[in-house]
Amino acid sequence: MRPLRTSHSTLRSAVLAALIALPFEAAAEDVRVVIESPRPGERVENKVDQAPLQGMAIAKGEQPSDFDVMIVMDVSKSTTAASGVDVDGDGEVGVDPELELLPPVAYPPGTRNTDPGDSILHAEAMAARALVKGLDPRRVRVGLITFAGEVDPTTGERRSPTQQNAWVEVPLTGDVAQVSNAIEAVLARGASGATDFAAGVRLGVRELAGLSGARSNPRANAKKVMLFLTDGVPSLPIGKGDYTDEGDNEAAVGAAQLARSAGIAINSYALGPNALSQPFAVTEIARTTLGTFTPVMNPGDIVALLQGVSFANIEDVVLSNLTTGELSTDVRLNPDGSFNGYVPVRIGKNRIRVTALASDGGRGSATVEIEFGRSQLSQREMSLELERIRRMNKELLLLRERQRIDEFRNREKKELEIEVEKTN
Repeated sequence: MRPLRTSHSTLRSAVLAALIALPFEAAAEDVRVVIESPRPGERVENKVDQAPLQGMAIAKGEQPSDFDVMIVMDVSKSTTAASGVDVDGDGEVGVDPELELLPPVAYPPGTRNTDPGDSILHAEAMAARALVKGLDPRRVRVGLITFAGEVDPTTGERRSPTQQNAWVEVPLTGDVAQVSNAIEAVLARGASGATDFAAGVRLGVRELAGLSGARSNPRANAKKVMLFLTDGVPSLPIGKGDYTDEGDNEAAVGAAQLARSAGIAINSYALGPNALSQPFAVTEIARTTLGTFTPVMNPGDIVALLQGVSFANIEDVVLSNLTTGELSTDVRLNPDGSFNGYVPVRIGKNRIRVTALASDGGRGSATVEIEFGRSQLSQREMSLELERIRRMNKELLLLRERQRIDEFRNREKKELEIEVEKTN
């Protein structure tokens, strides 16, 4: 049941409901595509022959939804290791001296990263910041939880049976700045301790489900998603904190089962060498909750991968100009299924088709006819946004197995060529 008060997300949903009834929406297909802008017949002006489009793609069986998303981030000591990329942008990539041909006395004993600003923790933080910036606060609320686990240096086990191994940094909010500030505070505090998967997942469930003691106010109409980032395997709450006991795995899976019963999907990301060598717990928490598991062998790649996450079961969107026969993949697909992109156009009337691919392979499309005119004004920000979209898409294509998307785009290209030939 939706709340009685009118919120931005309620208004947006009402607008989308009205848009769905318009004639330029696709017929009943596996994916519904709604073109929000430009409107049919609208005149678009730009200095270059590119027209911006934005809209929403909705997988079959879904509705335009609000999302409550909790980022659950590993801050254990192992995340101080080098990520493999220049996260802090200082021109130097941090490395593990023990894995490189460096002089034995070049760094103090125990050094695992020659540039602390390039750590796995910093890569996680940059990825979380980039994700948050791309979310629509009218539809998506986001929170931040960190987890680790304090260990007694004498026994090697947790200090206390009742200790807290996960913390709510920010409850669910639409305030992007608040989350970004909390991420900076996490970096300033640094990484320490062992790794308690169960604590992180259970606290995420408490916040997303609004259980007793939660600081977040859950929304009954919102889809609940947990993004679980870790570089390792669980080493707590059972036994010693420097290796995995069977009980650690069982605790993690048990927490995931709790998430499943609360209707929460967990998308897990395993960063580093343990991504595929010891993936049991991190894959099971995704499988149990009907989420996704993504191994990230090079931890620095998490920045691009997290920007490509989808909560709405939409995998790709392409734009076709049916008038000129040109196809564009310069589209930013947001996690909630909304998109914005650019399509090549010519002066005069242009008939544009937007086609979306669902995660299950289904697809759908919608068309709109617009009038394009050349503007004399420079739109620098539009050009910069187009370049950002192209760069992000290129990174994602390099990092992920995109066979289905490649097939989808090639099929669209061939169909476009056939349709243009028929028209001519």
